[in-house]
Order: sequence, then structure tokens, then C-alpha cells
Amino acid sequence: MDKLLIRGGRPLHGTVMISGAKNAALPELCAALLTAEPVTLRNVPRLQDVATMLKLIRNMGVSTQQADDGSVVLNASSLNNPEAPYELVKTMRASVLALGPLLARFGHARVSLPGGCAIGSRPVDQHIKGLTAMGAEIAVEHGYMVAKLPAGRTRLKGARIATDMVTVTGTENFMMAAVLAEGKTILENAAQEPEIPDLAEMLIQMGAHIEGHGTSRIVIHGVETLHGCTHQVVADRIETGTFLCAVAAAGGDVVAQHGRIEHLEAVVEKLRDAGVMVSKLADGIRVQSGGARQLRAQNFRTTEYPGFPTDMQAQFMALNTVAQGSALVTETIFENRFMHVNELVRLGANIQIDGKVAMVEGVHALSGATVMATDLRASASLVIAGLVAEGETLIDRIYHLDRGYDQMEAKLRGLGADIERVKS
Repeated sequence: MDKLLIRGGRPLHGTVMISGAKNAALPELCAALLTAEPVTLRNVPRLQDVATMLKLIRNMGVSTQQADDGSVVLNASSLNNPEAPYELVKTMRASVLALGPLLARFGHARVSLPGGCAIGSRPVDQHIKGLTAMGAEIAVEHGYMVAKLPAGRTRLKGARIATDMVTVTGTENFMMAAVLAEGKTILENAAQEPEIPDLAEMLIQMGAHIEGHGTSRIVIHGVETLHGCTHQVVADRIETGTFLCAVAAAGGDVVAQHGRIEHLEAVVEKLRDAGVMVSKLADGIRVQSGGARQLRAQNFRTTEYPGFPTDMQAQFMALNTVAQGSALVTETIFENRFMHVNELVRLGANIQIDGKVAMVEGVHALSGATVMATDLRASASLVIAGLVAEGETLIDRIYHLDRGYDQMEAKLRGLGADIERVKS
């Protein structure tokens, strides 16, 4: 099993290329199931979850061609097995995104209940509720969601869908299902994350009629068929934010190429309040920092976009551990997303947890130790902590990191970090 070995204390300098967003690429790979014509996606990140999704859709009979430049060509004209088996999706919650497209195009689907990071409940009941409103009949049998259209129907029907909570994958699933449904579908309480309008723009290129994407109310007018397209996956805002926090904590001057500051306004505001210089460039973001001892700890509260993202909570907490003063970090999205705290404490951080609130008191220095990653973003927080810790930090279970970051250690090494992947 691979581990990351980091020798801390080096500032970061140079340019880092931000990869395509995992949370955009995964639904867009599923969107290719909606048409029998070829679809080309560019800037697809090289991640474990992407590899799993490609394996999943190949298992359905879809042909895929990958190139070294990050492009993937998909052809679902010969799709003959609209099923997502447990063996292929047990480590990836995004597998639920196959349900809407398969049901919309073929009228039936069998998708395993998904797995993924153990960071709390992310139920699929909202997906079932919304697709049922569109006329689907869905039963949960033996760990699978088994969906079909009623006898005599060949297409889903438009509906008004108001979810009980804001759900990104739910919004994506409903949008992909609705583009081939009869009539008009209105999504109320829709997610507004940048990955939503990116998926919508891809679907529009394929011939879909969508309005309001990027707002809380999306209107989709169904069409009978979609055609192929070429689409560039939007830059990963969470990878961007992770590198911004890494430079803030370690110090240095870095350009995050392709990063979009308008997708990270809540994080950038907190970084600036902490004493970090963040500037918008024509095609990227420049971040300049004097390092940990010039940082001021910041309170923040996670919430739905455009608020502070839960996927940046662990990384910014790592920054707070070495900043001047104290801060309160409130997690409102997932009930079990402080698992990285015990590992940060092993590195010398001073953190106390009270329910949904973590109280962080900045320390003079962290000290390298052996730590264990518990989920994707926890892994990133430990990398940031390792970059500023004195001595060597060894991070175990980095397969979590590989699920969401494209060659992170290579990119950090290119900025001057002393980091390497080692075998057990």
C-alpha cells in the first residue's frame, strides 16, 4: 500500500496546472449514456474514481478511448447492459449518477446502492423521490435500486421536483433524466455548485433545452433525442482551493493555472482575512503568503454553494492549526467530517471538538509523525500539515487522496516540496 513521505519546511514557488473537476467529470461521463453518438470530454482528471466510472460504463457495453492529453471519447451506441453492479461501485458514491441517464434512454436500470468515503449519511432517497415524480417505478431489492417505466410508457414525464435538501448529485441526476422526458421539468431547491452549470452546458451542446442552471430553479424542456458533443471539463475548484491553502500555510508564491476565483469566493475571502494575497489572473489565480506565522486564524462555517464548501473544511482547518490565535470551525453538511482532527492532533495541533464545532488554537509548530488518512479531503489536510511540520510526516492510506487529486505529490514536488510516494 502506497504512503506519502513529506519533509516539511519548504515554501512553494512556481505554477501548478489545475486538473478538471472530478465532481464535473463523473456526471459528464454518465451524460454520455444519453446518446448513441460519440461524446468527447477534454481535461478529464486521472483519478481512481474516474477510472472506476470508466470501468463501470465499459461493463455496460460503452466503448471508451483515452488519450494522454486527458481527453476521453465515449460511444454508447452499443450499450446493452444498463446495470451498475456492486463490485464496481462499492467505493464510489457517484455511481448513483448512472440511474437517471439509463432510465431516461432505456426505460429501465439496475444500479447498486453506492459506497464511498465514510463521512456520514448521504442518502439516495431524494434521487428515488425525484425520479418517481417523473413516473419511474423504483424498488430497492437486495442492495440495488431497480427502476423501470410503467407498462405502456416509453419516456419519463416532466414534473416539478422539490427536494427536501440541496443535493448536488440529485440535481445532476434529475437534469440528465429530464432532458429526454416528455414535457417540462422544474427543479426547485436545485444545487448551484459550478459543476451543475458545467454539466448543463454539456447537455445543451448535445441538444438539450435547459434554463436557470447555476440558480436554485432549473427548467428543462425535454427532447426526444440527444446528439454527441465535445466538452471541456471545468477546472477543479476544490483542487484549486487545496493548493491555495497549501501555499498559504507553507509560504511562497504560486500561480494555480486554470483556477477560477469566482468558484471559490468564500474560501478566497477567508484566505485574504488570514493575511494571504490572492489575485485573479486571466487564466488562473496567484497566491502569495509569508507562511504560517504570518497567518491569522479564521472562523468559518460550511454551507451549500456559494458558501464555504464542506470539501474545503479539512484543508482550511490545517491552515488554522499553525495560524496566530484561535478559530471555530462549524461543519453543517456532514455529521462525521471531523475524522481528520485526531490525526492533526498527532502532528501537534491543538483542537477540541464539541458536536459540530471544532475549536482550533494555533500552535507555534507542528511536528512530523505517522498519520492515517480517513477520507479524501482529510488526506489533503494531512498533506498541508505535513508541508509545514518539522521533520518527516508519513501519511498512510493515501488511496483516499488518489480518488480526488490528480498526481498531487508530483504537482507539489514541481513547486519545491520535499514529498515522495513510498511503498509499505
